[in-house]
Amino acid sequence: MKKATLLLATHLAMLAIGFGLGIYLLPILSAPPAPSAAETAAAGQGARYTAEFRRGLKGSDALHYGVGKVSIASTAITLAGKVTPGPAYKLYLVPEFVETEADFLLMKARSLAVGDIKTFENFIVPVPQGTDLTKYNTVLIWCESFSQFITAGKYR
Repeated sequence: MKKATLLLATHLAMLAIGFGLGIYLLPILSAPPAPSAAETAAAGQGARYTAEFRRGLKGSDALHYGVGKVSIASTAITLAGKVTPGPAYKLYLVPEFVETEADFLLMKARSLAVGDIKTFENFIVPVPQGTDLTKYNTVLIWCESFSQFITAGKYR
């Protein structure tokens, strides 16, 4: 009986570890090539606003953060930097600066989902045509799969 319990416990532990590693590694393995620094700079040319993703926000932690310069133009939002990998990351424009999951959930209905983030070092996300950037002041990354705040930067 003890042996069966031990075997069950160890197999369940390995299953949990494998599942966790799969969730973490799959987005990395399936990510398209990141845009180069030159491509990011070109797409960010003519940016109306800039913001900074940085560590140390209340809602970020060792596994969920971003760092780098964000450029916000009427056609694209770019990041020259890195975000920690994860599944189903979305880029949002938010009307007020927030830095926690709870604060964003209160704002989510008034926020604009700009698009998916598919790379974790540098990215270029097209802005939907007709978006009024002045209605918002913050750019934010959110993990839809786990309702997890990743990072945010205030641009106005």
